[in-house]
Amino acid sequence: MRFHTYSKFSPEMADAVDLQSLLDKLADFLLQSGFASGEQGSYYGMGFDEPGDRSLDALRQAILEALMESGQFTREMLEALRGGGDEEAQAKLAKLLDDLVQRLITEGYLNLETPPQMPGAHQPLEGKGSVAQAAARDVNFSLTGKGIDFLGYKTLRGLLGSLGKSSFGSHDTPYLATGIESDGWSKPYEFGDVLNIDVNETLKASMIRTGEIGVPLDLEYSDLMVRQAEYRSSCATVLMLDCSHSMILYGEDRFTPAKKVALALTHLIRTQFPGDSIKVVLFHDSAEEIPLATLASAQVGPYHTNTAEGLKLARRLLMAQKKDMRQIIMITDGKPSALTMPDGQIYKNSFGLDLVVIEKTLQEVAACRKSGIMINTFMLARDRALVEFVKRMSEISRGKAYFTSTMTLGQFILMDFLKRKTRKVS
Repeated sequence: MRFHTYSKFSPEMADAVDLQSLLDKLADFLLQSGFASGEQGSYYGMGFDEPGDRSLDALRQAILEALMESGQFTREMLEALRGGGDEEAQAKLAKLLDDLVQRLITEGYLNLETPPQMPGAHQPLEGKGSVAQAAARDVNFSLTGKGIDFLGYKTLRGLLGSLGKSSFGSHDTPYLATGIESDGWSKPYEFGDVLNIDVNETLKASMIRTGEIGVPLDLEYSDLMVRQAEYRSSCATVLMLDCSHSMILYGEDRFTPAKKVALALTHLIRTQFPGDSIKVVLFHDSAEEIPLATLASAQVGPYHTNTAEGLKLARRLLMAQKKDMRQIIMITDGKPSALTMPDGQIYKNSFGLDLVVIEKTLQEVAACRKSGIMINTFMLARDRALVEFVKRMSEISRGKAYFTSTMTLGQFILMDFLKRKTRKVS
C-alpha cells in the first residue's frame, strides 16, 4: 500500500499579488518612450542619448513602486519592508520581486534577453560586485505578444468606459445591401442578392399581379422581394505617430499616451472588426512602418517632423489594401519641419512652417484626397500658426481635425472611429 505524507501549504508572498492589476500599473514603465531615462529624471535628448532603462534592476524597482501605489502589500510583505534594513528583510523583499518577475515570465507577459556572462578571475557568484548583480543590470526585458495584447485590452476598456456605452460592429455607411439584419425597405430580388425573403411583400406582389388569393400560391420570379440591411464596409487604417523630439519636450511625455491609443485601437480592430487592417507609421526626420509587435518598445527620435514623408508612406500602404474605405489617423504635436528631397537628402528647418516644406506637405495631402483617403488629424498642441496649417490640411483632405490633450486623445480617437459615418468614394 502506498502512503502519502501531507504538509501544511505555505503560499509564497508573490502568489497574493494580482498579476494583471500589477501589469496594468506597470503600463507606463513598460511602454516608456525615452521621456525619463536618466537616474535624476533627465530627459532623453537633453544631454542623454540612451533610451529608457529596460534592465532587470529597473523592472524590479518599477514593480516595487507599483505595489506600493496599488496597495497590494500583504502583512507579510509589509513585515519584510519594516525589517529595518537587515539582511533577512532585504532577502525577503528581493525574493518577492524575483518571484513576481518570474511569474510575469512564466505566464507569458515578458521575455528576458540575457547576454553571455564571463566572470572575472576573482569575481564572486553572489553579493556585491558579483556575476548575479552584473546580470541584473545587463539582462533586458521585453513585452511578449500576450503582454502587448493585454495592455491594449486594458487601455481600450478604460477608454470605452469613459465614453459610456458603445456598440461594436462593422462600420456604417449610407448604402443598403441584402443581409440578415433588416434596416431598410424591401426591394425586388436580383441575381446575386442574399435570399433574405420578405414574405409579406412577396405575397403582396403576387396578389397585386394575380388579383386573387388562393392555394397553391401563384408566384413568379418577379414577385420575390428581399429585405435590405445596412451595407457594412471594411476599412484600412494607417496610424501615423509623430515621434519627433517635441513629443517628450516641455515637461510632458506625449508619445507614451499615443502608443497606448495605438495598442487599444489595434486590439479593437483585431477583435471587433476582423475584416479591417491597421498599420503603424512613425515619422520624424523621415518615416518608416514598424511591426505592431515592436510598437511597445518604440522610442522618440530623431528630432524633426517630416509629415510629407509620413503621408507618402501611409498612402502607399493604403493603396495596397483592397478595402472599401481607407483612412489615416495622424497624431502629432508639431509643425512640419523636414522634407525628403528628390536626391534622398533631408531638408530641415527647425522653426517649422517653412514655405517649401508646407507646400510639399499639402501636395501629399491632396494626393491622399485624390486617392480617396481620409485624413483625421489629432493635434496635441494649439499654436496659432499650427492651427491654421491644420485647418488648410483638413479643408483639402475633407477630413477632421481634433485639438486635444494626452488625457483625452484616446477618447477622441475611439469616438471618431466608432461613431463616424463614412461614405464610399467613387
